[in-house]
Amino acid sequence: MNTDSVPALPTGPDDLQTVSNRTFDQIAVGDSASIQRKLSAEDIQLFAVLSGDVNPQHLDSDYANATRFHGVIAHGMLGGALISAVLGTRLPGPGTIYLGQTLRFLAPVHIGDTLTISVTVSARDELKKRLKLACACTNQDGVAVISGEADVIAPTETVSRPRSTLPEVHLSNGNDGPRRLLAHAQPLGPIRVAVVHPCDALSLSAALDAQACGLITPVLVAPRDRLEAVAREAGLSLEGLQIEDVAHSHAAAARAVELVRQGEAEALMKGSLHTDELMGAVVAADSGLRTKRRISHCFLMQTPAYPRPFIITDAAINIAPSLEAKADIVRNAVELAHAIGVPEPRVAILAAVETVNAAMPATLDAAALCKMADRGQIAGALLDGPLAFDNAVSAAAARIKGIESEVAGRADVLVVPDLESGNMLAKQLEYLGGAASAGIVLGARVPIVLTSRADSRESRIASCAIAVVLAHRYRSTPP
Repeated sequence: MNTDSVPALPTGPDDLQTVSNRTFDQIAVGDSASIQRKLSAEDIQLFAVLSGDVNPQHLDSDYANATRFHGVIAHGMLGGALISAVLGTRLPGPGTIYLGQTLRFLAPVHIGDTLTISVTVSARDELKKRLKLACACTNQDGVAVISGEADVIAPTETVSRPRSTLPEVHLSNGNDGPRRLLAHAQPLGPIRVAVVHPCDALSLSAALDAQACGLITPVLVAPRDRLEAVAREAGLSLEGLQIEDVAHSHAAAARAVELVRQGEAEALMKGSLHTDELMGAVVAADSGLRTKRRISHCFLMQTPAYPRPFIITDAAINIAPSLEAKADIVRNAVELAHAIGVPEPRVAILAAVETVNAAMPATLDAAALCKMADRGQIAGALLDGPLAFDNAVSAAAARIKGIESEVAGRADVLVVPDLESGNMLAKQLEYLGGAASAGIVLGARVPIVLTSRADSRESRIASCAIAVVLAHRYRSTPP
């Protein structure tokens, strides 16, 4: 290795603060550089997230243990990325232009292996300022796992820059709620759903996606001409679908409710009409779908920061519910929890504080609801409240406050004081907390899928899955 007039590769404290290069003129054949990296399971998982390569050989230990490699191994290209790191940060360093790379994968890399990744200059092209570098990765036993050759254009100007501060990345198990919901709902078989005025591409495609997943048999209730125009423009097929031709969105809501009353649909799904328009038909005194119970909405959510799915209610229907309305809101949420397999849900009645304060009506309602549960007026669940949000979801926070409760820190249901607080909580969890969500309206004769224009495809499908579970439950236990 020629080291004449070549600055030493940084190995001390400066290496943590700056990243520097070697120019073409400073590099000779035989020069080399290397880094070491101990491979963790998180490295493999993060590479899978970035690349989309979810081959079970890299992620599923049960599957991987039964293969010839006898365990999870790293993606081959993860080693290739580490070679790129040496080229881009060590030799030649910043300013290098990567032209090509060959790789041969010689042996598997397992979790816990310590890799030494090295590059060695094998040829120089003075005219084009190009270098060829032999590349190698060896493990802690000296076994070569990757070999290859890189072709780069070396920098001609010296670069020394402060090392960038990388963001912290925290991996979690992800939100498998939608997948588990599908696995629970699909074996039950599809239900007939009246899809109300799906006259835009988003709502129409949502209904067709749910059909493709084996969840629903959609009955499209809308002006036929407008529906067909939307389908043509979006490249969607209406072949084989039942269409109830109506004049406008108001008529669509009325006809969809009528289909339910006639036993021709087991659920409703909102399309592109306003929520008030649909719910107006649902709650109509003579022709609607009301039961003795107050209608309310439930968000079923799962966030990486909480160990179980949970329900937030009511964040979409009841603006400022009375105590009587809150009792039905709790009953509806408990019914949903039972349907998804939680036999005795823990219900936290939320307020800003965990003590009863006569100046804060939400705390009085919480105390009253808990007493109603004690007297059997609300059954099938454990209730506690008032509880502040932190005490409801964090056992540590509850302990600090001295709260002894079967619900605190382990809530399955969060009952909010009013629609505004519930809506903000649900959207904060979705947009800032990475929560997956699905929504359903309960308290009517059938479940109602009440989606938003901003909902993802996964959220819409998950909402349909909840409707399927509830509809099958209602066949034996009508609401």
